[in-house]
Amino acid sequence: MKKLLLIVLAITATFSVNAQIVTPQPSPFSKLEQKVGLTQITLEYSRPSMRDRVIFGDLVPYGKLWRLGANANTKITFSTDVSIGGNEVKAGTYAIFATPNETSWNVVFYSDATNNGLPKVWDDSKVVAMVNTKVYPVSEKIETFTITFDDLTNSSAVLGILWENLYVGVQIDVPTDNMVLTNINDVMNGTPTSNDYYAAAVYYLQEGKDISQAKIWIDKAITMAGDKVAFWQLRQQSLIYAKAGDKKGAIAAAKKSLAAAEKAGNSDYVKMNKDSLKEWGNL
Repeated sequence: MKKLLLIVLAITATFSVNAQIVTPQPSPFSKLEQKVGLTQITLEYSRPSMRDRVIFGDLVPYGKLWRLGANANTKITFSTDVSIGGNEVKAGTYAIFATPNETSWNVVFYSDATNNGLPKVWDDSKVVAMVNTKVYPVSEKIETFTITFDDLTNSSAVLGILWENLYVGVQIDVPTDNMVLTNINDVMNGTPTSNDYYAAAVYYLQEGKDISQAKIWIDKAITMAGDKVAFWQLRQQSLIYAKAGDKKGAIAAAKKSLAAAEKAGNSDYVKMNKDSLKEWGNL
């Protein structure tokens, strides 16, 4: 019994020696993933808070390079080549730094993302893009340093930086159109399915491309779908016909989509079709 008690005490002492106090980080780590078109963008950064401090012009001086956050580098990773400020940036991971000023910032994308903060020796050859961007005031105080992806389109996003009482944004352009057109060409030269024709037609409509070609593809998609055609497919057919100037065909497709949406109990598509029919003078 005495031996067992000694073993228990020894184990307890070992746990006591090895135990560590864990506390929250003052600038917690954040990871943000965003799909822009066909490009995956991943952002990793730490988020300091104001804590009653004056940030820009004091804690973060004007005119000096800043690590853009806290702790390790703020890093951004692109799954494809992108364009930033007119500079072609290859797929990969980059550190982001900034030089804040009162009315504008210089935001720098740097090819070496392994530094713990600012590089000990700055190398201009590692600057892959530098963008001068305007400072916009915000009405509400932003307590915690925040980076966002704003104004998303198929071909671009704005990297938004917010803290204290300001916002700055850097546009990132992605090669979605080239990638999609290459993919469409490859598929159409093979054996496209109804879904392929539908996707290509809708993309052409959304991106303002050859609407006559979009009309051919949507018709093939609807014909191939047969009795399984969905109300949302008919909805896109009506929009393509309207864009092509075929109001009669647009109305006919919208009526079919409306009937199918009513049968499916989808109030959103019922409303959209009724709104279009009213716009086209048929309701």
